[in-house]
Amino acid sequence: MQETKRAVVLVSGGMDSAVVLALAREQGFECYALSVAYGQRHSSELDAARRVAAMLGARTHKTVHVDLRSIGGSALTDDIDVPADGGDGIPVTYVPARNTIMLSIALGWAEVLGAQDIHCGVNAVDYSGYPDCRPEFVAAFERLANLATKAGVEGHALRVHAPLMALGKADIVREGLRLGVDFAQTVSCYQADDDGLACAHCDACRLRAQGFAAAGVADPTRYR
Repeated sequence: MQETKRAVVLVSGGMDSAVVLALAREQGFECYALSVAYGQRHSSELDAARRVAAMLGARTHKTVHVDLRSIGGSALTDDIDVPADGGDGIPVTYVPARNTIMLSIALGWAEVLGAQDIHCGVNAVDYSGYPDCRPEFVAAFERLANLATKAGVEGHALRVHAPLMALGKADIVREGLRLGVDFAQTVSCYQADDDGLACAHCDACRLRAQGFAAAGVADPTRYR
């Protein structure tokens, strides 16, 4: 009898992480969904994460609380306006060290579970230019994971999967539809309201809308 493969999957509530969870399930992993309440502007994406985890058959879903609002430095965790248009350079919606922190929590839980695989939805094609969404970052974190853990030094190699890294948003939409992801249940907006209604103006909303348009699919996002 083949042993079940366990994986920790970071689930934010957005469209990308929903597709990652569906892909991990398709690949035969028993998925442990992990969300991080880090002090983001709204809780509707965490509500969406719970829906997505249940919808896509996660074995369980855990939310860990980390107070990044206490250090601020981002429009998502501080009293800084979310920009309504793009711009040059790394935008103020970048949250300092967010993906490093989230992957570190996922790494700890993976070691407790005996899971050797961590899946995340970072993307370096249609994205806002965050440095912790690049393939170099994922590769570096995987090296760290194998240096810094009991599992790694005892020869149980840990792998960090970023299956959407080289996909554009249209391809992510198509892949999600193939996998049966209900994108209407996801929330991507940086400043969604308490009901999960999106603003239609932030980077996340624009990239999401462009993805559905390029894929030739009706946008199921609920806008306010």
